Amino acid sequence: MSLFATLSRSVALAVMLVIASPAALAQIAPTDEQRQAAVEIADSLRYGHYADINFNEQWSQEAFQRYLDILDGQRAYLLNRDIEPYRHLEDDMAEVLFNGDLDDAFALYNRLSERHTARLEWLLARLDEGLSLEFDSDERLEVDREDAPWATRESELDELWRKRLKNDALTLALTDQDNEQIEDNLRQRYEGQLSRLRQAESEDVFGLMMAAVSGTIDPHTGYLSPRQGESFDIQMSLSLEGIGALLQADGEYVKVSSLVPGGPAERAGVLEPADRIIAVGQEEGEMVNVVGMRLDNVVDLIRGPKGSVVRLDVVPAQAVDMTRSQIVEITRDTVSLEDQAAHSEVIEVMRDGAPHRIGVISVPTFYVDFDAWQAGEEEYRSTTRDVAREIDSLKKEGVEGIVLDLRNNGGGALQEANSLIGLFIDRGPTVQVRDAQGRIQLYGDTEAGTVYDGPLTVLVNRLSASASEIFAGAIQDYGRGIVVGASTFGKGTVQTLNDLSHGQIKLTRAKFYRISGDSTQNRGVEPDITFPSLIDPERIGESSLDNALAWDTVQNVQYRRYGEPERALPTLIARHEERAKENPNFRYLERQSTLARQLREQHTSVSLNREQRQRELEAQEAEQLSLENQRRRALGLPELEEWMDARSDGTTPTEDAEVESEGGTEESDEEVPVDRAHVLEAAEVLLDYVHLQNQQRMAKR
Repeated sequence: MSLFATLSRSVALAVMLVIASPAALAQIAPTDEQRQAAVEIADSLRYGHYADINFNEQWSQEAFQRYLDILDGQRAYLLNRDIEPYRHLEDDMAEVLFNGDLDDAFALYNRLSERHTARLEWLLARLDEGLSLEFDSDERLEVDREDAPWATRESELDELWRKRLKNDALTLALTDQDNEQIEDNLRQRYEGQLSRLRQAESEDVFGLMMAAVSGTIDPHTGYLSPRQGESFDIQMSLSLEGIGALLQADGEYVKVSSLVPGGPAERAGVLEPADRIIAVGQEEGEMVNVVGMRLDNVVDLIRGPKGSVVRLDVVPAQAVDMTRSQIVEITRDTVSLEDQAAHSEVIEVMRDGAPHRIGVISVPTFYVDFDAWQAGEEEYRSTTRDVAREIDSLKKEGVEGIVLDLRNNGGGALQEANSLIGLFIDRGPTVQVRDAQGRIQLYGDTEAGTVYDGPLTVLVNRLSASASEIFAGAIQDYGRGIVVGASTFGKGTVQTLNDLSHGQIKLTRAKFYRISGDSTQNRGVEPDITFPSLIDPERIGESSLDNALAWDTVQNVQYRRYGEPERALPTLIARHEERAKENPNFRYLERQSTLARQLREQHTSVSLNREQRQRELEAQEAEQLSLENQRRRALGLPELEEWMDARSDGTTPTEDAEVESEGGTEESDEEVPVDRAHVLEAAEVLLDYVHLQNQQRMAKR
């Protein structure tokens, strides 16, 4: 299953934090339908999930703790005495689930709702009194309170929220808003959160509780309410008119998880994974602040008619402060099969003054026109058929080798991964699928012959997932080619969607294994040659998700190896490293990823002193700007005055922007952003491999 499919079904329930709640006096209670659904979910988890789940006291403790984290992960609303009456759930969560006895879990939510409502009213009262917009103290605000103890007195939380209010105001002040604008924006934010809080329904609370329950099992198992199920059906039909981005909650913020291949956001090149969206606006009118807004409401704001424009206020993934945002515009559109189709080009690599032609085939997703296929049409579209046509075209161009680009390919149809492998091998197994009972089903290519048996390199990155990992792993295991890039996502599980009497449940039912016996789960596929990347594996990827199933192995199967590229790796790696030392884009990636990691580790608190905050921010951005301008000087590009300008510049150091180039022409360094540098280096590696193979053949004669 694709990364898009597996993540999008769980996104609206598995990662929501404090969302809409009832009015202060209203009490939300579970319905009979939800009680029954809880019992069915418990049975589904016990008898249908891949893992052998032990619903013991330890599981209950984990589920209760996760429920608390979902309700109040920053320890900002509830007091210790608010939680004490419900501590018995630490031992009883399993019993609660299997009996459908949801009352106490709902009562804890109601208590949270009362505290949350009171806190927002407290903030609005402070605004009514008038803010002191003098930011000259030496105070600091702790950024992450996940491990903080629960407050014992309300005065402790008053102090926390006094600092939070001051930080919210300072953040706006640093964007050059005047005092009136600051107060108006904060009032709009808090009133909007309060309004949404009072609109919560029983289904919202049930979804939160089931997110806690399923989240203790694995990140891809989860409950879908009837509304969420309908929304997912729309997304899967590709008829959804939006921007083509998968979103997830990240604390109070909405984060871009991945981009749909061929979608409007990817084509526009203005969003990247891990970007945070803080406001949404239509083509005209005011922007709506979405900090603290529930995920599905943010999605509703972003959706709209085809051809209309949505504006997003975005904090780039590499920014270290929420004040550094920029507004981008995306024209909504549908995603068609044509947008996701494989396509190719020819690039030239110069060696010793002579050009060498290398073919590059980009495969955005593993697709098949199921309707045409089921109707028996002979010329239906599919990844395998399209790639075969591109291979034939590249052969006619006289290429010396082919790079298959699977970056950002989140998967898709498993049958296409199997048949695509078959273009490069002469029959054989491709992947093993193990179910909960330990039974292993073997999939493979059954057609004799190959379409291409020449030199091959597969280019992957952290967003290559599921079917992409199966393909890359098989090419590696068969010794059929070289895998280069970054470690893949690590999505090695299979989910099914089952109906409940109320809603649906998505269950992890099986795991993928390579023909070598190694799982692709959690670890992904390790490239033979690693390229530096700006995508942080601690923030994106299976291993970054809570309770991801572990990597393991099964028995390997018999298969024929086509070569021994590992024997050439020491030489290939050495040559790659020599080029990387001289490649400004590669040096930038290595240094920038190291710097970004260091800045995140240091960013544990923020100053509430305007001058100090500004100095810290400027120092951090000066380091980032210095790295960017070092890259630009080496490439002969004009230097930037502001680091944020890099996102809107034509040579933005992103890893997923499309770059236009004419096939068969050498590209100058000035035209090469980071994304393109990966493709060109993959071609260099492939040409090295071609030459080494030719030398070996000559030596045998």
